[in-house]
Amino acid sequence: MKTFLYIALLGFACACSTTKAITAPPEVTTAETPVVIKKDSVPIEIAPIITVTEDTTTVNAQAEEMITESEEVEVEVEVEVEVEVFNTAITETVNHDSFNDLLKAYVSPAGNVDYNGFKSNWGKLRNYIKLLGEQTPTDAWSQEEKLAYWMNAYNAMTIDLILRHYPLESIKDIKNPWDQRFWKLEDSWYNLNQIEHDILRKMGDARIHFGINCASFSCPPLLNEAFTAASVDDQLDKLARKFINDSSRNTITAERVEVSKIFSWFAKDFKTEGSLIDYLNTYASTPISPSAKVRYKAYDWTLNK
Repeated sequence: MKTFLYIALLGFACACSTTKAITAPPEVTTAETPVVIKKDSVPIEIAPIITVTEDTTTVNAQAEEMITESEEVEVEVEVEVEVEVFNTAITETVNHDSFNDLLKAYVSPAGNVDYNGFKSNWGKLRNYIKLLGEQTPTDAWSQEEKLAYWMNAYNAMTIDLILRHYPLESIKDIKNPWDQRFWKLEDSWYNLNQIEHDILRKMGDARIHFGINCASFSCPPLLNEAFTAASVDDQLDKLARKFINDSSRNTITAERVEVSKIFSWFAKDFKTEGSLIDYLNTYASTPISPSAKVRYKAYDWTLNK
């Protein structure tokens, strides 16, 4: 009996041991399988993430550059438009071309005037004066624009005054010539005295006396071109130099000068920055001594034809 029990127990023990050997391998296989999957899957999942991130970063950088360039272009265009409008506002002044054509046609380089020629084209001269009357200078105009406008107006009106009484030998054949109020500019009637004394002289540039012409021989010769804002400064400088050194109108030596009565009549205008000698020396080709004696020539009112 004991022997039987021993055999039974031994058989049971062997049975249990066999069961453990069979079940153990599946547990090992289950534990190893996830490790193999993780090793294979990691590079596959990580690579796309890196690629997508780098591409996205590159695209965003390019987009930012494009936006920045676009904004800069828009700003530049806006600035150019503003400047263009501003320049247009400044240059809206009277066109002096028609008067320029008349002066070139009927005034010699020496300043002699063909009044018969002007009379044959009188309508064009009056149309130019009418054009002046449509737009008078405002505070927005530059000094150069105002100078060109009023000196052209004075000279055109002087020629028109002569033509109204032509033929004649002197502007002084006309009664009170500089007080005749024939010309309407916008809502006001003007005469030559008003333009010269109340407008041009108050602009503070004594050179205007070489630019406006009184239709007489002793006046500074009439320029055979119209004044323009772009050229008026150079034009007046040339006229001042030409008139002061014109021996038929002024005699200048180092110790003695005999000059036009213009320098006496308008002495105040020529002495704003020193003496008359100082002013003459600015343009005279012969240097004048500060102690030089000054005399004034008789004025010839003969018509400048």
